[in-house]
Amino acid sequence: MSLYFQMLNLLLTLRLCTSFYLPGLAPVNYCIESDASDTCKSDVILYVNRLNTEESVIPYEYNYFDFCQIENSKSPVENLGQVVFGERIRPSNYTIKFLKNIHCEKVCETKKYVGGDKASEEKLQLLKKGMGLNYQHHWIVDNMPVTWCTVSNDGNQYCSTGFPMGCYVKDSEAHDGCAASVSSQSYTAKSNTYYLYNHVTLTIAYHSGAGEDWGSTFQAKGGRIISVKVEPKSIKYTEDKKCSENVPLEIPADNLKKGVKLEVTYTYSVKFEENHSVKWSSRWDYILESSPQTNIQWFSILNSLVIVLFLSGMVAMIMLRTLHKDIARYNQIDSGEDAQEEFGWKLVHGDVFRPPRKGMMLAVFLGSGTQVFSMTLVTLAFACLGFLSPANRGALMTCALVLFVCLGTPAGYVSARIYKSFGGEKWKSNVLLTSMLCPGVVFCLFFVMNLILWANSSSAAVPFSTLVALLALWIGVSMPLTFIGAYFGFRKRPIEHPVRTNQIPRQIPDQSVYTQPIPGIIMGGVLPFGCIFIQLFFILNSIWSSQMYYMFGFLFLVFVILVITCSETTILLCYFHLCAEDYHWWWRSFLTSGFTAFYLFVYCIHYFLTKLSIEDAASTFLYFGYTLIMVFLFFLLTGSIGFFACFWFVRKIYSVVKVD
Repeated sequence: MSLYFQMLNLLLTLRLCTSFYLPGLAPVNYCIESDASDTCKSDVILYVNRLNTEESVIPYEYNYFDFCQIENSKSPVENLGQVVFGERIRPSNYTIKFLKNIHCEKVCETKKYVGGDKASEEKLQLLKKGMGLNYQHHWIVDNMPVTWCTVSNDGNQYCSTGFPMGCYVKDSEAHDGCAASVSSQSYTAKSNTYYLYNHVTLTIAYHSGAGEDWGSTFQAKGGRIISVKVEPKSIKYTEDKKCSENVPLEIPADNLKKGVKLEVTYTYSVKFEENHSVKWSSRWDYILESSPQTNIQWFSILNSLVIVLFLSGMVAMIMLRTLHKDIARYNQIDSGEDAQEEFGWKLVHGDVFRPPRKGMMLAVFLGSGTQVFSMTLVTLAFACLGFLSPANRGALMTCALVLFVCLGTPAGYVSARIYKSFGGEKWKSNVLLTSMLCPGVVFCLFFVMNLILWANSSSAAVPFSTLVALLALWIGVSMPLTFIGAYFGFRKRPIEHPVRTNQIPRQIPDQSVYTQPIPGIIMGGVLPFGCIFIQLFFILNSIWSSQMYYMFGFLFLVFVILVITCSETTILLCYFHLCAEDYHWWWRSFLTSGFTAFYLFVYCIHYFLTKLSIEDAASTFLYFGYTLIMVFLFFLLTGSIGFFACFWFVRKIYSVVKVD
């Protein structure tokens, strides 16, 4: 029980670690227009971002749809991670002054669509497409996402960081969410009709600084924004009643009849509310706490962690006790005849360090796997400390890309050392493959995905200049660093093994079903996958459902357990195979833990079929293309962990036995 409570304490500590907030920008002080100065702003700028949906992998920029068009020239500078992730942040046409309430203000001139006009019908068709696929707006105010809060069936409030651009009522008698949102006492939703949310009510909560030490330069009539909530609504705008009309804006599913006009007016209202209960430093809490990933059963996760740790401890204890007896028995043998009567892992000491087939490829995979492992470890460490918080947009991807590029040196070093220990002499081929093969596979897959996004005019399509920049980082930075690492690796003396290798290979006896390579490899990935599948669900939700992932402290703990489990599982299976006098452990140790990536791929297929509603071919291809990139990198990561654990284990056990 004491271990259980220690784990609970550790988990709560990590939970606090996830709440640690390191903002991407300094706090902004706002005040009324008459008091505006260099230290106090009156303009509250509303930024719009891309629109995306769970029913398609293809996001679109704000100007792709016929909303009030905005100028891209005034857009803030985006970092590398934002560009790669497809974020396109633009300043909007919504004019907001601090503490100035607004009622039904027009955003731009009324949009007019005429039946029979080709240009009008194309624009209107895009709006229908967006509403039919439930595309979501993503707005930003003061570096905070504008949230849409709804009450669930159990009475709890759920706040999402996006809100729909509209909805489609297929059957008004079905009583779906769209029909309920547009219906009122005086209006009933119509079947086969689109309802565009052309009016938004923004509620901006601010903290006036009462009881806070914000400095003497802060004005008396000011504050800091702590939340912005939106309430979208479909309204048929008229000049006399403006936004007070309860009749929503109807857009028929069929094309407009020739000559028929449809007018769409975009309006907004703003109201400010003072809130002293929430501090500026904890303003993200209501978003993170209402996110679906916080509904996870913490004690259930804790129990699974305890089970994994106990299982790993039992595996390690059994293995070490058995090894201790084997080593003691073998070291007590004096005569060679007695040694011949023995069986097990000691008999293959003359072949266990025999270089494997395709040693060049194994060394290349291990070098790239070391690069991925180092990148993951450092990125998770920074994220756990709060440097990569949700407020710092794009920082996670930027950090990962920069680290991957800069960690070419350990990749070249490890690959060169391993390849030289195999007796390899083609050092030029080794260096070129290490620097180009695995990064090249990832870049080619990414480039093909990007071509599809370009063809669909998606905002996620990386600009050509960014692709050139990524190529420059790869060729101009990563490759030279890989060459430097390989240079030092080849200058080192070959790794000396504890036992000599015989000239004639030993014949491997017939193996049982359980000690054959394929069953062992298939079984090897089950336990490591069991450590990550819970977190994997939230990671996939973050990627494909636009939910914020912030449990980096817990993810770091899961990563450590993954490393331990991969290592112990691979060592255990390697020991069983050596006891069966099968000394081909090099590739098997890599593939045993690397097979966890196969279970990851199967889980991604399960997630695609059960959690997403993607139907179009382009989105399906993109989903599995990006999944292949993730699975390939995960294969390199887990395979390298298993190999180096097994490499250490084999060297250790053969260094403590007496070999004539």
